[in-house]
Amino acid sequence: MGKRLQKVLLALLLLLGLSVFCFPYAQGLLLKREMESTVQTFQEQKETQPTTSVVISDSTEASKQRQYPDLWADMTAYNDTIFAQGQSGLSCKLDYQQPSFRLADYGLKEEVFGVITIPAMELEMPIYLGATEQHMADGAAHLSQTSLPIGGANTNSVIAGHRGYGGASYFRYIDKLQIGDTVMVTNLWEQLTYRVAEIKIIYPYEVNEILIQPGRELMTLLSCHPYASGGKQRYLVICERVYQEDSYG
Repeated sequence: MGKRLQKVLLALLLLLGLSVFCFPYAQGLLLKREMESTVQTFQEQKETQPTTSVVISDSTEASKQRQYPDLWADMTAYNDTIFAQGQSGLSCKLDYQQPSFRLADYGLKEEVFGVITIPAMELEMPIYLGATEQHMADGAAHLSQTSLPIGGANTNSVIAGHRGYGGASYFRYIDKLQIGDTVMVTNLWEQLTYRVAEIKIIYPYEVNEILIQPGRELMTLLSCHPYASGGKQRYLVICERVYQEDSYG
């Protein structure tokens, strides 16, 4: 009876050890599937949204019809304002966590603003406005007090992602990106294409490194560095907008 009990206990211990070992993998797989589902839902809804006949004039593109014209107008005004004010609110953690816009106020049912696609990392994630803990857990997050990811001159949209979380990769392999790699953002209106231009490693207090650079149209990917360091530094991938005529042949 004693030997049988020992065998049962040993089996239970083995099962417990196996479950502990497999849990991060299973959790990561679940998170990945949830993000994939969110991305798919966003793309399907975007395709079925009616277009409002409001013409917006862009400096680098032909005039287009835009959905959610009030949201577009308010977001472009927001980008202009933070540039003019020198992004003074970026120094406060609460400011960049607080979403710059509530999409529900403009008739949108979901909190997802867009999708980021990084072919070199085989990654596609939803983008949320405001780097709250929940948004960072659900996907990539836009840092408020930086330019919204809608393009335009004098912009630098900072998109943050965990360096791995809950068994899922998120921006785990951000250091695989190289100069010239392509990064795409699909927002509520269009897909913007960027090319990696610079890579930097900074400390959290070096906020000046993520500020808007006058005359440039940028997007900066941000994650903790080194991996599993507890966020001692930040890994920046600075990307510059490219248009069809600028792409490699």
